[in-house]
Amino acid sequence: MPPAHTPSRDRLEAVFARLGRRRAEERVFVKLYSDTARAEADAADRRLSDGKSLGPLDGRIVSIKDLFDVAGEPTLAGSVIRRAAEPATADAAIVQRLRTAGAVIIGKTHMTEFAFTAVGLNPHYPVPGNAIDARLVPGGSSSGAAVSVAEGTSEISIGSDTGGSVRIPAALSGLVGFKPTARRVPLDGAFPLSPSLDSIGPLARTVADCVLADAIMAGDRPRPLIPLALEGLKLGIPKGLLLEDLAPEIARAFKASLQTLSRAGAKIAECSIDDLLARFAEATSIGSIAAIEGSRIHRHWLEDGNAPVDTRVTSTLRRRLTVPDAALENLLHTRQELIRAMDERLAPYDLILLPTTPIPAVSIASVEHDKQEYRRVEDLLLRNTQVANQFDLTAITLPMAGISLPAGLMLVGRSGTDATLLAAAASVEMLLQVG
Repeated sequence: MPPAHTPSRDRLEAVFARLGRRRAEERVFVKLYSDTARAEADAADRRLSDGKSLGPLDGRIVSIKDLFDVAGEPTLAGSVIRRAAEPATADAAIVQRLRTAGAVIIGKTHMTEFAFTAVGLNPHYPVPGNAIDARLVPGGSSSGAAVSVAEGTSEISIGSDTGGSVRIPAALSGLVGFKPTARRVPLDGAFPLSPSLDSIGPLARTVADCVLADAIMAGDRPRPLIPLALEGLKLGIPKGLLLEDLAPEIARAFKASLQTLSRAGAKIAECSIDDLLARFAEATSIGSIAAIEGSRIHRHWLEDGNAPVDTRVTSTLRRRLTVPDAALENLLHTRQELIRAMDERLAPYDLILLPTTPIPAVSIASVEHDKQEYRRVEDLLLRNTQVANQFDLTAITLPMAGISLPAGLMLVGRSGTDATLLAAAASVEMLLQVG
């Protein structure tokens, strides 16, 4: 992709030329907005020429996940059964805000069906292979979002994160992916998976671009990103479950990252949250919050035994239809208690650090037809990231240095500490100097 100072229309045409050459085998985008994107790019270039720029997002090429409403078309959410759905009457709230800030919306990216799985496979579409190596899974559910940024067909992509669906594909692609405190960004016009856990966040090559997109989507005024000094910052490392079964290369990269942070003056201290994780696991023994809430959202087709939906989605959701509403209400009450307990536990620390995923991307072939291996991989990919959603935290993944396949360093902050987290992430990003 041409450099950012190149006119927006020129950068856009370079992308469209690349996409045109592979039109017959497109796997990353489910829909392109050629006409409107060109008009938006031209308008951005005129504003820049006239000295009337709308701000730092004006003219940037942005893709959106296939679960955000765009007026006049059905929102598919990765599912063929949505093709006959009523067209959206308005753009999703975040799409409106992006357009108002001058973003050039190039298209909608592929995703796993109803955003429910984390590996990146959707039986209705060819897999958008990882941009690092197309034989590898992209991660999900924002699979096409990560590939589009990593391959350069968008500069920023917007995904959703219910258990790690922004951070997992970002980590597996060597990108930055940010999950804000959920309530900061409006969900209006975003097809839901789990209203209690859903959040909307950006994927990009830099923390600065994630900060920019997040501010626009949250309705804030973009401000210059001022990195937070690392000296004296207290970083907690949750020893126990979340550091088990790490791929050797990821374990080494994580250790090296901590050593680099320590040399920069950060104070590294062990912390323990395994008891809270165990209590959450016990509370969700009746089913995950996402699965139970999802079963309510999709009840109308779950009762149709012939609905053409990914069996990885239907098998779980159908089981959770039998969970009584009162049990879900009790579970959500217990979650609030555990959110408060986690907030108290993390209060002594500025941030906690973890590997984003315990493993790098695996081959598509290894999981495509092996249900047991698929489940093993998905459980590992979700294990660390889902903690931020379960306990209402904010989190960001940054690429770690010195590894052959991309993997992420995840910084996690208490609920509402997004600004501190992002400022610290900017400093860590400079320190790690990946690429």
